[in-house]
Amino acid sequence: MSYVGKNIRKIRTVKKLSQAAFAELFGLARPSVGAYEEGRSEPKMETLIQIAHYFGLSVDLLLTKELTVNELYHFDIFRQETTPEALVTPAAATADRLAQLTPFVPADRLLEYIVQHHSTAFIDALPSLTFPHQLGPATRAFEIVGAEMQHQQQGLRHQDVVLCCRVDKAAATLRPGRIYAFVTQNSLLVRRLAERLPTNVLRLRADNPDYGAQEFALDQALEIWEVKAVFTTHLRPPSRIEDRVTRLERQVEELLARLDG
Repeated sequence: MSYVGKNIRKIRTVKKLSQAAFAELFGLARPSVGAYEEGRSEPKMETLIQIAHYFGLSVDLLLTKELTVNELYHFDIFRQETTPEALVTPAAATADRLAQLTPFVPADRLLEYIVQHHSTAFIDALPSLTFPHQLGPATRAFEIVGAEMQHQQQGLRHQDVVLCCRVDKAAATLRPGRIYAFVTQNSLLVRRLAERLPTNVLRLRADNPDYGAQEFALDQALEIWEVKAVFTTHLRPPSRIEDRVTRLERQVEELLARLDG
């Protein structure tokens, strides 16, 4: 038997959160929270992890034990703000105030980042990279997973690291043709912007033609980052055309040297 519904209700009660406010914290529909509390359904694992991380609990406790108010006081649930406003306008992390530091989000920590991207302590605890760039503060480095942005040995490869600068969600100054990293409730979506449609919908495309274009509602993005550079360990060999051009250039140089002689 799962106790997650009872625990959600108890957390809501002691934190004085309505179902709607609780739902907003985790991108849920209000009726879903009611269904959890009444035992008619249970959250997906991604949502359980978000709830557990946000309130400083463990998924195991949420599922297997009916927590008491006294027990909740021993966790981090009462040590942080849980209002939606706290998520929207957090104080800047130290790493985001220093231009030379870029917090790095490895693929295996992406879910943690999605859950705690608003936490300045979490951002400052991420490994930081120092890159020779002049993009200013508030940068991120994300590890790429998949080959959607790779085509004919070009583009972003699996396990490449992209260096990004922040895009203001409110202004959303997005330019067609550029590559953006969208942090959503479930994943990191790295795509090239094809066009901006009415009602804040974006048409995104992958550089790999095997993946079709998709429409993306701007309000799905928790954060938006513009990809400015890529750091890779894949050393691409020259293509046949490049090899032929190199040979021709060398032959021309040899010919000119003979003529000069």
